[in-house]
Amino acid sequence: MAFSNGLRDKILKLGSKQKLGAVLKYADNPDDDVRMAVAMALGMIPTYDSGMALIEMLRDPSPFVRASAAESAAAINAKHCLEYIRKLAFSDPDPNSRMVAKRAFDKLKDSVLE
Repeated sequence: MAFSNGLRDKILKLGSKQKLGAVLKYADNPDDDVRMAVAMALGMIPTYDSGMALIEMLRDPSPFVRASAAESAAAINAKHCLEYIRKLAFSDPDPNSRMVAKRAFDKLKDSVLE
C-alpha cells in the first residue's frame, strides 16, 4: 500500500509538470489505484493526446478508474471524449461511475454548445 501511495504521488507530480510520456508509462499498471492516479494526472495535461489516453481509461475494468477518467476529460475539456463519457453516463454498470460520468458529460456537452 505504501508503495502504491508513493507511486500515486509521483504520477500526480508528473502530471502537474505536464510530463505526458512519463505519466503514460504507468497506464497499464495492474494496480487500480495507480491507474486511477494516471487518469487524474492526465486531467492536469490539457492536450489532445492526453484526451486520447483518457479514452482508453474510460474503458478500464475498474469503476474508480473510469470515473476518474471521466472527471479528468471534463477538467481538460477533452471534447473528443464526449461520446465515450455519454456511454458511461447512461450505461455504466457501476452507479457511482454513472453519476460521475453524467456530471462530466453535462460539463463537456455545455462546453461544446458554447
